[in-house]
Amino acid sequence: MKIYAYPSDSAEKRIFSIINRGVGFRKKDIQYVERILEDVRKGGDEALIKYVNQFDSPRLTADSLAVSPEEFAAAAKRADRRFVGALNRAVHQIESFHRNQVRKSWITTARPGTLLGQIINPVDAAGVYVPGAKGGMTPLVSSVLMGGIPARIAGVPDIVMTTPPRKDGTVDPHLLVAAGKVGIHKVFKAGSAWAVGALAYGTQTIPRVDVIVGPGNIFVTLAKKIVSGTVGIDMIAGPSEILIIGDDSAHEDYIAADLLSQAEHDALASSILLTDSADLAQRVSKAVETQISHLSRKDIARQSLTKFGAIITVPDMAVALSLANRIAPEHLELQVKNPFELMGEIRNAGAVFLGEYTPEPVGDYIAGPNHVLPTAGTARFASALSVDHFIKKTSILHYSREAFERESRDIVSLAEIEGLDAHANSVRVRLKK
Repeated sequence: MKIYAYPSDSAEKRIFSIINRGVGFRKKDIQYVERILEDVRKGGDEALIKYVNQFDSPRLTADSLAVSPEEFAAAAKRADRRFVGALNRAVHQIESFHRNQVRKSWITTARPGTLLGQIINPVDAAGVYVPGAKGGMTPLVSSVLMGGIPARIAGVPDIVMTTPPRKDGTVDPHLLVAAGKVGIHKVFKAGSAWAVGALAYGTQTIPRVDVIVGPGNIFVTLAKKIVSGTVGIDMIAGPSEILIIGDDSAHEDYIAADLLSQAEHDALASSILLTDSADLAQRVSKAVETQISHLSRKDIARQSLTKFGAIITVPDMAVALSLANRIAPEHLELQVKNPFELMGEIRNAGAVFLGEYTPEPVGDYIAGPNHVLPTAGTARFASALSVDHFIKKTSILHYSREAFERESRDIVSLAEIEGLDAHANSVRVRLKK
């Protein structure tokens, strides 16, 4: 990895290119996905199965889009003890974390004659999208947990899951076991933009939902962007990111491994080290070169580091923290002597990992916080997937006649300033009674 000294023109140029790589879509991709969504909206199961047959499973029929109870039962029998043990730990810890996010309805009568409040309700239905990953050969079990658990804790009564089938028309049993563990009993064999369309508009087999969550490729992301407004979505997610702040106490092999853990995701992924130690910068650069040669996805990792990777030396930790907040990374690791002293200075990050024994994969799988995080600088204003994504907040208001009369003149005054005579009259007409 190339080392940049900050401040400098070269470092600034590199930072600018990383921050502004963004989540862009080509016009032809937008038009392609729009056609798919419209096709599914109008054609329902017939259109959906056409795309499933073309891209995933040639012989799957509309009658077998839904995973059957027999398939769930067979999956449970195939799950080995070690997997079930790990799954149980992950489910328990993710549930425990997300239960702390539950909101309560509230009412206040602080002003005489008024009753004001907010009612919290879950959405009626939620869709969890789980990517296929290498034709279904690498089941993303963690995506099932991170999408399904907060929906269930929010109290969503109808949770459905879609995932691309394997070529033989089956779903990996690990995904089905995970779905059952988190209370998802409606799983459908469909992926990509057509699955998003089915969830957004409904088909004869797949029910329409109110919120769609879950990661995916550019076509899934683009489809979610287009249907946003018709349904709620979690976020428009871009390529994965990690930013590590390290000092002279940090271990170069740990940092190198963590940088590569994100670089292997995608050629557009970003991996950055900020350090006030020139010695650590050199050691990490060498460690990355040593470790990358052993990766099965080394070509992708190398492309990522070449385009959007950087080791940046800074004068001090204050500058490192300022840069980190400017970049607003998805994952931010503090591999320093006293990470808790710096934690309070972080304002913009999807998740913060403290200390050398808290690498990003801990958060991906088992710690408890959600791993669906804002990317591409959106941590400046966005947050991790949570229970909040599955609820609605409805305001309630009640005024007595006395309270109404006490505030009526102010209401009329504000309405008249806005030129809304009917609004003002709605108040005046009651004052005549």
